[in-house]
Amino acid sequence: MNSSATDPTENSPLLRSSSSHHSPSAEDEVVEFPPGDPEDPRNWTSVRKWLMIAAIIPIDLSVSWGASGFSPAAYDFSKEMHVSDQIATLGLSTYVLGLAFGPMTLAPLSEYFGRRPIYIYSYAIFLLLLLGTSTTNNLALFLVLRVFSGYFSSVTISNFGGTIADLFHHHDTGPAMSLFLWAATGGSPTGFVLFSFIAKGKSWHDVLRIMFVVCLAFWVVMVVALCYIGETRHNVLLLRRARTLRKSTGNENVDAPEDMKQRGAKELFGTALLRPFRFLGTEAIVQFAALYNGYLYGLSFLFNGAFHIIFGPGGYGFDITGVGLSFLGIVAGICLGLLTNIYQERYFQRQVSRARGHDVPEARIHLAKAAAVALPLSIVIFAFTADPTIHPIIPILATTLWGWSFYTLILMTLTYSEDAYKTFSASALAGIGFVRNVAGAGFPLIGRKMFVSLGTRQACIILAVMAVGMMPVPFVLTRYGKELRKRSPWAAHHMHELERDDDVHA
Repeated sequence: MNSSATDPTENSPLLRSSSSHHSPSAEDEVVEFPPGDPEDPRNWTSVRKWLMIAAIIPIDLSVSWGASGFSPAAYDFSKEMHVSDQIATLGLSTYVLGLAFGPMTLAPLSEYFGRRPIYIYSYAIFLLLLLGTSTTNNLALFLVLRVFSGYFSSVTISNFGGTIADLFHHHDTGPAMSLFLWAATGGSPTGFVLFSFIAKGKSWHDVLRIMFVVCLAFWVVMVVALCYIGETRHNVLLLRRARTLRKSTGNENVDAPEDMKQRGAKELFGTALLRPFRFLGTEAIVQFAALYNGYLYGLSFLFNGAFHIIFGPGGYGFDITGVGLSFLGIVAGICLGLLTNIYQERYFQRQVSRARGHDVPEARIHLAKAAAVALPLSIVIFAFTADPTIHPIIPILATTLWGWSFYTLILMTLTYSEDAYKTFSASALAGIGFVRNVAGAGFPLIGRKMFVSLGTRQACIILAVMAVGMMPVPFVLTRYGKELRKRSPWAAHHMHELERDDDVHA
């Protein structure tokens, strides 16, 4: 039966003959998801799909909480460990560095085991490591545990985008991706807000133990949900179906489609480890996206230390809870970005309709052009208003504009890259994510020195100049993005597919 078959029945064994490629005596039967197949995750009910998303969103939030949630306790950590504030910042930076390396090795494992075991077991290891960091008093061991905590907690970075692709058809991923990135971008400021309340009057050990309890509760909810809802990775489901049919029919030629078969470990991990760096070295689109992501995520983690300098005892005089509340401006801006993305998504869908259902990656950039202009403006306003002589609500409102720009630009770079590279987008996004998290690890270390030595105003102006330097990126992609995709062997592959489809339907 071919892929245009009707819904499966007893007379429709979900198999497609590939005898055109083999002799009749060696005929293969290829297992597929026919239209309407209830086992295809894309045909699940909306309730089932969104239960899956809802179960993983808290885990995604907690990935950043693992980094920023430590920051309110960093001062107590430095006193107890008898280290400088700069060394204490390594508790944040080493964790984020672990996030940079996790996706490249954890993501490929889902091809063998499915997404469900990777979510469950990787996050369980993170929990054990988090518990370990809450008990040790050895600085070296603490930092090592933090690196591996970040590595294993990166499971949502590795798999959440793939899970969304499993559940939704390509043009329908926008709402789920916007929620995923809301959690990913909002995790850092919300983590500081939440754990600033917890850190008040408690030791850093207690803060990490409470973080462990919260994350454990999230993990239990996720495990129950994933066990109830089921596996989503398509190739794993089809391979299981093929094994079942081989056993029940005795036909050893039953197999999954060629592009769904599991690759050898050498090929799989070779691609996962090397191709992202190849994209970073040769693909202008990936370079632009990585540059913007690195700057934006680096700045978001830099704020953990900078806000303590600006709003803490040496600035506005707030205690740790007050410093945490100063992050609510960024949180509000990110939530506003989630709402304005409804307009962006509608704009994108209109452009897709005009293109007869074909992808229009450049339509993802529409709102980001305004965000690129608003970003340096927000930093300049913050630079000239973050002064104890000016009411704190003014600089906090400026960070709301920053938070909106942050979310909107991050969403643009990732969705544009995914639409441009499609089947190769995992490598593109892995390269972008690597740069993003390396910058996220480095910025807090450099930024603290910059704010201390130069002062808030000059440090912010330097950051604003960097934002101005990147401001042309959305405009360049709008104007030249299609040409850049044509020059890319990976992106052009999908553009040629569209041209062939147009020829067929002409």
